[in-house]
Amino acid sequence: IMATTRSLHILNRQQHFLNKVHSTWLARGSANKSDEGWLSSMFAHKADARKDAHSNLLSKKETSNLYKIQFHNVKPECMEAYNKMSDEVQKELHRDTSYPCEVIGSWNNWYGEQDQAVHLWRYSGGYPALTECLRKLNRNTAYLAFRKERSKMLISRRNQLLLEFSFWNEPAPRSGPNIYELRTYQLVPGTMIEWGNHWARAIKYRQENNEAVGGFFTQIGELYVVHHLWAYKDLQSREETRNAAWLKEGWDANVHYTLPLIQKMESRIMIPMEHSPLQ
Repeated sequence: IMATTRSLHILNRQQHFLNKVHSTWLARGSANKSDEGWLSSMFAHKADARKDAHSNLLSKKETSNLYKIQFHNVKPECMEAYNKMSDEVQKELHRDTSYPCEVIGSWNNWYGEQDQAVHLWRYSGGYPALTECLRKLNRNTAYLAFRKERSKMLISRRNQLLLEFSFWNEPAPRSGPNIYELRTYQLVPGTMIEWGNHWARAIKYRQENNEAVGGFFTQIGELYVVHHLWAYKDLQSREETRNAAWLKEGWDANVHYTLPLIQKMESRIMIPMEHSPLQ
């Protein structure tokens, strides 16, 4: 009975939120272009205009870390060999302390785009560290041989350079077993500050189960893209943790105000590779 009551309470809060969004968008449709009433409703916590780059306002000042996320679409028949080769190469790079970079996590997609590997790297020292790593790798014959062999296993690949939000957790190794969810948001251009303002308040609602791993936004690659990385014991734990957020006063407001900022969103459920520091 208690579980049923809890579920009904969550559904009621979600329905209340959906009703608010629906009412807002109805008002938007009937409003004159010069009428800013619906804007005031949607963006009640409007960010002040600033004369500074978004990256300077949103990223951590005490560090100069730069992150790179890689998406590799692997030929299905090559996935096992790809994972093994990635494991060997990343271990070798970590043994050489002269490289100012480290793998934060490596995963295979479970749900979402299939036969895809995702790698998250951190460069301690920002862009100079990235340049130094590229320079050294281009002179590393073993790594060049790895890249040549890897190219035979891939269908396509892409990457992005990221900064981490100042209010998010610093990604750190953790023991498993866990599953990871990478939630990716393509924002409306010009709304990154607005997003940061809301999530700086909202992140406190998602810390109780240690599920928050890291939050990032793109600098190079697809722009106005946000990645939130979460860890859960399993899919049931994910559902319970996310439902619990709706019971906290203020979470529904965060969803309400950030939803109009999103053009597109995607969720990947990922399984850590054997060598990943995030297990």
